[in-house]
Amino acid sequence: MRVQIIKAWIFSLGCIASSHGYTNEWKAAAWLHEVKLGVLHHDTGALWSGFRRESGADFNLEAIFSPQYKILGGFIRPALGGSVSTAGDTSKLYSGIRWQYDHTSGLFFSVGFGGAVHSGDLHLQHNDRKALGSRVLFHIPIEIGYRVGARSSLSVYFDHVSNANFADPNEGMDSLGGRYGYRF
Repeated sequence: MRVQIIKAWIFSLGCIASSHGYTNEWKAAAWLHEVKLGVLHHDTGALWSGFRRESGADFNLEAIFSPQYKILGGFIRPALGGSVSTAGDTSKLYSGIRWQYDHTSGLFFSVGFGGAVHSGDLHLQHNDRKALGSRVLFHIPIEIGYRVGARSSLSVYFDHVSNANFADPNEGMDSLGGRYGYRF
């Protein structure tokens, strides 16, 4: 599963890179709103899930797409992303929707909801791996950041995956870290 996630990342980056054509100016397709890259503390445990079994860091890549719906002063947009564990623990691919509010000061807040698939254990087989109970999980991200200029942003990102007690066990997993965003 980890190899498939890395291949999906490479394919996604290739699609993004090829969308600018043969000019010197970087131009993304009209459907791409922003790309975010980050490093996350894997299975941080101190937040929603309450405990930690896995270790290391994750590399995170996410694409936010342009179709949008304005509501409550912000915009809802579709998102697709993934996190690869550098320690060989659970990696995940996710998709869903994001609601983001951008303040005129440059601060922004984002929250989302969606689904994820992962490469981790379903049941407790090793004391150093989470038992997630189901291959398909709910994915809940929260992000707070600051827009640096018109195109770049820096943010603190948190996400939680679990099966919401639809399967047993439901140990859940949290990630927390920093991300850089580039808006097209």
